[in-house]
Amino acid sequence: MKIVAVVGARPNFMKIAPLFWELPNYPGIEAVLVHTGQHYDRAMSQLFFEELRIPRPDVDLGVGSASHAVQTAEVMKRFEPVLLEQRPDAVVVVGDVNSTIACALTSVKLDIPVAHVEAGLRSFDRTMPEEINRILTDSISQWLFVTEPSGVENLKREGVPGERIHFVGNVMIDTLLACRARSERATILEDLGLGTQPYGVLTLHRPANVDDPEVFDSLWSAVERLQRELPIVFPVHPRTRKTLEQSPRGNLPNVRLTDPLGYLDFLKLVAHSRLVLTDSGGLQEETTVLGVPCLTLRNNTERPVTVTQGTNTLVGLETHRIVAAGLKTLSEPASRRRTPDLWDGRASSRILDVLSGTNSQAPADATAAQRTPVLAGA
Repeated sequence: MKIVAVVGARPNFMKIAPLFWELPNYPGIEAVLVHTGQHYDRAMSQLFFEELRIPRPDVDLGVGSASHAVQTAEVMKRFEPVLLEQRPDAVVVVGDVNSTIACALTSVKLDIPVAHVEAGLRSFDRTMPEEINRILTDSISQWLFVTEPSGVENLKREGVPGERIHFVGNVMIDTLLACRARSERATILEDLGLGTQPYGVLTLHRPANVDDPEVFDSLWSAVERLQRELPIVFPVHPRTRKTLEQSPRGNLPNVRLTDPLGYLDFLKLVAHSRLVLTDSGGLQEETTVLGVPCLTLRNNTERPVTVTQGTNTLVGLETHRIVAAGLKTLSEPASRRRTPDLWDGRASSRILDVLSGTNSQAPADATAAQRTPVLAGA
C-alpha cells in the first residue's frame, strides 16, 4: 500500500510524527511525506521536523501565508501534480488546517480515498475556519480516525456509516508520551530565569481573539490582573505580535514575551507550569495528560473530554470570569483527573493497523459520549 501523508502547519507535525515512527513496523506500507509549507519558518516548521525526528519531506509545496481562499486554492493547485505523479492508494490528512481540507478535496476528486486523523471533533461554531475544515474533511473521508467518544457520536449524528469510524485514541498524546523524558533535558526554565517559582503559560493565536481589539483588550485585562499573582510566559504567535505592538497596553511587567518555542522547550514549560491560559485546541489535550490546570479562552471547545475528564475549564472571553477562574485555580491544589480512554501512546499503531488491513473494525463505541457542545459557563 502506498500512502501520501500531508502536513502543513505546526499542529500537524505532532500528529504525523508518531505515524512515521511506527511505519517501520508495517513493511507493507510505503509512505510519501508532503509538506504544504503553510507554516514555513524555522520556529513554526523546520525546528519541529528536527526535534520530532520527522523524515525530511519528500515534497515541499512552499505555499506560505495568504488568505484562506488563496492559501487553500494554492495548496490544491500544487498538490494535484504530486498525486498524479505518485498515484497513491490513500492520502492521510491530519487536524483541521487549510492544508487538511485542500488536500482531502484534491484527493477525492481524483478518486483517491482519504484518511482523516483527528476526525469528528466539533465546536458547533461555524464562525471558526477550523470547524468548516473539520466538517468538510470528514464528509469526504473514507477512514475517520477519532480521538474521543464525542467524535464518534458527532459523526454518527451526521450520518456517517459506523464502518468508516475508528476510535483509535490521540496521536498528539503519542508524541507527548514519547517525548516527555527527552523534554526534561531542555533548559528553557533556566533560560527564562524561572527557577522553582510558580508561573503561568499563555498562548493566543485565534483570529477571533487577537484581531478584534475589543476581545483582545478583554483578554489582556485578565492577563494584567493574573500576572500580579505569578509570572506568565507568553510565546507569541506572529499574528499576535502585530496586535501587541499596536496595543497601548501591550507591555506588562510580569509577562515574559518569547518567540515561538520548539516542541521540547514548550512541553517542558507547560509540564512544570502552575496554570495555562490558551485558545489552542491541542493544548487542552496536552494539559489534561500532564495534569496541569488549563483555562480555555473561548466560549466552546471541540474537545469536550478535556472538560468532562481532564483539567480544562472553559472560561469564555470576559475579563471577570477569566480572573475569577484563575484566582480560584491558584488558590487550590492542582488535581490530576482521569486520562481519557485510549490516550495511551498507541493511537498511531491502531491507525496503521486499520490502513494495512490488520484491523478494519472500529475498536470502541461511544455510549458515554458527550452529546451536546461543551460551552463556557455550562
